[in-house]
Amino acid sequence: MGRERQIRLNAFMRPTTIHTGSWRWPGAYADANFNFDHIKKFAQRLEEAKFDSFFMADHLAVLNMPIEALRRSTTPTSFEPFTLLSALSMATEHLGLMATGSTTYDEPYHIARRFASLDHISGGRAGWNIVTTSNPDASKNFGKEDHLEHSERYRRAREFYDVVTGLWDSWAEDAFVRDQASGYFMDPEKMHRLNHEGDFFKVAGPLNIARPIQGWPVIVQAGGSDAGRQLAAETAEAVFAAQSNLEAGRAFYSDVKGRMRKVNRNPEDLKIMPGCLIIVGDTVEEAQAKRAKLDSLVHEESAIASLSITLGVDASRFDPDGPLPADLPDSNATKSGRDRAVLLADREGLSVRQLAQRLGGYSGLAMVGTAATIADEMEEWIETCGSDGFTVMFPYLPQGLDDVVDQVIPEIQRRGLFRTEYEGPTLRDNLGLPRPKNRFFPEELAAE
Repeated sequence: MGRERQIRLNAFMRPTTIHTGSWRWPGAYADANFNFDHIKKFAQRLEEAKFDSFFMADHLAVLNMPIEALRRSTTPTSFEPFTLLSALSMATEHLGLMATGSTTYDEPYHIARRFASLDHISGGRAGWNIVTTSNPDASKNFGKEDHLEHSERYRRAREFYDVVTGLWDSWAEDAFVRDQASGYFMDPEKMHRLNHEGDFFKVAGPLNIARPIQGWPVIVQAGGSDAGRQLAAETAEAVFAAQSNLEAGRAFYSDVKGRMRKVNRNPEDLKIMPGCLIIVGDTVEEAQAKRAKLDSLVHEESAIASLSITLGVDASRFDPDGPLPADLPDSNATKSGRDRAVLLADREGLSVRQLAQRLGGYSGLAMVGTAATIADEMEEWIETCGSDGFTVMFPYLPQGLDDVVDQVIPEIQRRGLFRTEYEGPTLRDNLGLPRPKNRFFPEELAAE
């Protein structure tokens, strides 16, 4: 494999891209969100390149933006993740399959059962992205008028995690004896009833499916607030961070890994992979021109709507050519995203219009250059403890994905920074993560 520190690569798919203007790029597949043949080919190309995983983001409501902006955006529409990833598991052999599962608008038993099923169907390649759901409009799709407050969502998420992982441990590894001669299918002594009663949930158990192949599907988290970082330190095995520069990446990396030590977790058992838009050109100037053209495809209506969502207030009321108001009202928007937007506007002196256009496309970490310069940046992040890898976002599909697979991957493989073959059959094998022990049936008891 080469060097000791290896780059981990997760592909952020919605199930396509994140950039609002991506579907308008010449030659892009504008229908990819609902075209399984396209998505299957994307997944197979990722596997060909030896990516760790395909991440399916999810939304539980059409985004809360004005209709004039909504009509220009692909973001709020996509397949249901478990259906899609189950289908993709039949078209791939090694690629990890990660999906969002909301702790605010679902029940632990549902999430535990779905992810256990996906793990068995895929041969041990499932990952659960724990999200608390920031879109307040989601509440109205689940019989609730009000969206849970930020800190309350995280308290619920922490208990939700305990219940789900407890349900995954419902059965010992050898509980299902399947002895045809005696007629015994399973051993009741190796079945555990959870009988959980907490502040948010009352769940009896056991789960009605065998323990997942990986023990637990890989636990993923993406929140950047203080509550989100603490949840990641206590529970996560991969974090899709949102730091837009190396200095911020190092600070986040140090903070979360430090929190892990305080709760007696090994920092190596968490892979921090910030989201990163990658645009490749034959020269740096060509790549920068691609970025400029891509951003120009974002319509102003969509841009202002994106800013409104990020801030949690109606940005169309602000002077578009003036600075962002200093006295923004409180909102229930995701705190980390709102804070990043305010800091970006202040740091670069952006007007409301300029900030909206930046956010309307993609305003986070971007590596724009040649395969060599992009590999240089990746290497610096890895070698200086800015990250353990990256959650790659493609600017448009299929061309943007092909550029990364055909140019960047061979370059980081040549440098010994990235695998040339998968390490094992499961997502945990490939990420270098330990298999969790069953809390109710220790290995020695299972062996007996």
